[in-house]
Amino acid sequence: MYVLYYSEKTRGRRAIRRYDYFLVPIRKTERQPYDGFVYNFETASEPHSYLVKGFAVHNCTAPQRDENQLHAAVVELIALDDAYIKYSTVQNWYPGDAQGVGGIYNFVTKRGECRGRNAHISWTQVETGSAITWKYPSCVLRGAGSIGEFYSVATVNNHQQADTGTKMIHIGPDTRSTIISKGISAGHGQNAYRGLVKILPSAQGARNFTQCDSLLMGAKCGAHTFPYVEVKNPSATVEHEASTSKISEDQLFYCLARGISEEDAVNMIVSGFCKSVFKELPMEFAVEAQKLLGVSLEGAVG
Repeated sequence: MYVLYYSEKTRGRRAIRRYDYFLVPIRKTERQPYDGFVYNFETASEPHSYLVKGFAVHNCTAPQRDENQLHAAVVELIALDDAYIKYSTVQNWYPGDAQGVGGIYNFVTKRGECRGRNAHISWTQVETGSAITWKYPSCVLRGAGSIGEFYSVATVNNHQQADTGTKMIHIGPDTRSTIISKGISAGHGQNAYRGLVKILPSAQGARNFTQCDSLLMGAKCGAHTFPYVEVKNPSATVEHEASTSKISEDQLFYCLARGISEEDAVNMIVSGFCKSVFKELPMEFAVEAQKLLGVSLEGAVG
């Protein structure tokens, strides 16, 4: 956060309003850390305005309680001509205890619109916490040549439930979308992927690739997939891949025979399963996400 100090003892100290902004004489600028709510983050549409490449980090916490709490957030992204927005989330809300008592209800609305030509929006999320998660980041690909991406890892253990996915709505010509979803289920956890790929008649030459993989770690967990595909333009190309697997005894035996503990072996296998999503995160987030994944799956095997 930058703190601007207003100059009161110089000539021309009066603030002047010009249309929808103000000209304010500044005495000095100081940079200070900020840990609070951020409601709006915008780059103006002026021809000479721009945002230097980088990223901002926003942190939310909540106390652990026996009763359930609600987290309901709204995120909206709008990308104009040649703009690129990458939004990354690592979610580790309190999931409740091993018997399913307490935990956060994480019901989040996330939507993005590629409004301009060659606009690009990329969603990346790692979900390891909360008792129940409902989250479906979307991209409306309106501009010609615009791109939407969705990379997700959702992990459930004990009595957690995660219902996550995305919506890619192709409106403009030559639009592209990529969906990579990884679901990991352990204990009594239930994991669901729910996605929509919609290609309208105006989306000439649109392309989509979807990959949805599930990993089961136990006999009482579940993985569910609900893909919806609507194609209304014959020139479109849509690809969908899906798989469900488990950590086999052969994989564990191979690692144990080489002196690797069972817990470390599980973490290695899970990290490899999620590699295609982790590489989309900033380095600091990727390291944290791998550690959180290991913590959330403690005791899942054996």
